[in-house]
Amino acid sequence: MDSAQITISIILLCTVLLFLWGRWRHDMVAAAALLACVFAGLVPAESAFEGISHPAVISVACVLILSKGLQSSGAVDVLTRWLLPANAGPTLSIAALTALGAFLSAFMNNVGALALLMPVAMQMAKRQNIATGKVLMPLSFGTILGGMTTLIGTPPNLIVSGFRKANGDGNFNMFDFTPVGLTVAVVGVAFVALIGWRIVPGRKQASGDSFDSGAYITEARVPPGCKAEGMTLHDIEQALSEADAQVLGLVRNEIRVTPPSPRRRTRAGDILMLEAEAETLASAISSLGLKLEEAKSTREEREKEEKEKEKEKEKAKQAKEKATESQPAKAKEHSDAEVAKTSEESPEKEEVSHEHDEVILSELVVLPNSGLLGRTAAGIQIRTSFGVNLLAISRQGNRSVKRLRAQPFRAGDLLMIQGGPEAISEFASSTGCVPLAERELRIPNKRMAIMATVIMALSVAVAALGILPTAVAFAAGVLVSMIVRTVPPRAVYNAVDWPVIILLGALIPVAQAMETTGTAGLIANFLLHQLAQGNAIIALVLVLIVTMNLSDLMNNAATAAVMCPIAIGTANQLGVSVDPFLMAVAVGASCAFLTPIGHQNNTLILGPGGFKFGDYWRLGLPLDLLVILVTIPMLLWVWPL
Repeated sequence: MDSAQITISIILLCTVLLFLWGRWRHDMVAAAALLACVFAGLVPAESAFEGISHPAVISVACVLILSKGLQSSGAVDVLTRWLLPANAGPTLSIAALTALGAFLSAFMNNVGALALLMPVAMQMAKRQNIATGKVLMPLSFGTILGGMTTLIGTPPNLIVSGFRKANGDGNFNMFDFTPVGLTVAVVGVAFVALIGWRIVPGRKQASGDSFDSGAYITEARVPPGCKAEGMTLHDIEQALSEADAQVLGLVRNEIRVTPPSPRRRTRAGDILMLEAEAETLASAISSLGLKLEEAKSTREEREKEEKEKEKEKEKAKQAKEKATESQPAKAKEHSDAEVAKTSEESPEKEEVSHEHDEVILSELVVLPNSGLLGRTAAGIQIRTSFGVNLLAISRQGNRSVKRLRAQPFRAGDLLMIQGGPEAISEFASSTGCVPLAERELRIPNKRMAIMATVIMALSVAVAALGILPTAVAFAAGVLVSMIVRTVPPRAVYNAVDWPVIILLGALIPVAQAMETTGTAGLIANFLLHQLAQGNAIIALVLVLIVTMNLSDLMNNAATAAVMCPIAIGTANQLGVSVDPFLMAVAVGASCAFLTPIGHQNNTLILGPGGFKFGDYWRLGLPLDLLVILVTIPMLLWVWPL
């Protein structure tokens, strides 16, 4: 080995050890490795940051943004209600949920897919009376498996495609990963859903990971033509039982009916007073097509409201003019003077304008010294004064059938507030409230959900058909999403997982340095001659196993970036096609099933599932063995050596 090879080997070894140590974030370690290569002269200084502009990095960022559009529009929530069985046993329910997670992960970020379905999984576990972890771990593994089925399903696939192009063979197409990836995903999901969930440790959920805010009381209006219109309250109660929600009262024509008769039928414009947990509030409302009474955040609704106000003002002005015309001149002058005086002394209170591209939901607690104590939402004009909506109130498990706007606030009340981040922050600081948590409440917007789905589908189609390069196709999709506001411009940069982007951008030049110095070839030569004894199939199995083991210990994108040069070097020394070896890296990098640190999805379920570090291998080890048994024959068939 020459000095350059020794230096890059030391940098690579230190990088892997720092990844395993976990004291520094992955992007920090990757940046340190890149700078070390620059200082050592292994990467030219002028080329140090070219990795950021790599098509794979751009594609990852764009897919994350488009996934945000599917998430925030409620498109996934609608799909969940359509596809998941309402009344089924644990095996069928887990199978359907895991399969849905795998499907979503093929076209959106798999971390986002898991985050969307986690509340559904926790409700399912409660309904089936089984440990939460027995649903969460299959779902996590299913979303990981689903990512390997398409080019955009997971960052490692995009990285592998980039290395193939750099090798002179061009990019992989959108569905080149599908024959092998889909087969592995189907077999893996079937095993996890039918057998695997039974061997997952059934531990109690870790305490302190979240807080119980109790049930909220909120108001939902019955819009014309919605599913709830014409239903009896008894039927509505039955429909809401899946979301653990119930009807407390009904308001019709501003008259409260409490308790309402179960046989009473709803009409358009009725307001239902509902009690539901924060996590199930969205599904309780959207399942019947109801609309939160105080939630008016869309641009169209604001414009309509402003137009109606203008019409009212115009009518009032015309009526005033007619009245003054019939008065004597002197009286008219006096009247005009009085009006002017009144206008000067009591100017109309202007409505506070809080135009926000991003609307969030925040949970606030009312402090003992809050200025809200004893006052009501109507009294403080919460919407006009602060630009926020009061959606629900939770009061230590005590029910109240008063209208939300008429309920006096008390110390300790939990308020669910909707609005822009700045507006909510201003409301909290002005009134003496403390934010507890930001909640995800996605009431599906049909128009936005359709547009977000169409934009994602068109982006995938354009990339798959080769009309535009993948990065360009998805960048165009992001631009359209910003224009039509399925992803508000304000929220675009928040949708990107920047540590992953920096990690990829930093490691790509490091991986290229491994190749240019010949280090990758040396490692490949060791694998080939010392372990595989010159056998291409054994070498392919080794590449797959080494990648799988590395992925259990370090970020999967970093694993792919490190292993791709080794895979290419191994194939070149054997004189065989690089494609099966690169596909082995793609599959192996997506098989982080043995530890909670190998993939973000495994980390996400650690607390909610009450898992310990060693719990993952019980299901992960047999799944790894199954993946190897399925992958090698499929690789040899679809991508012959």
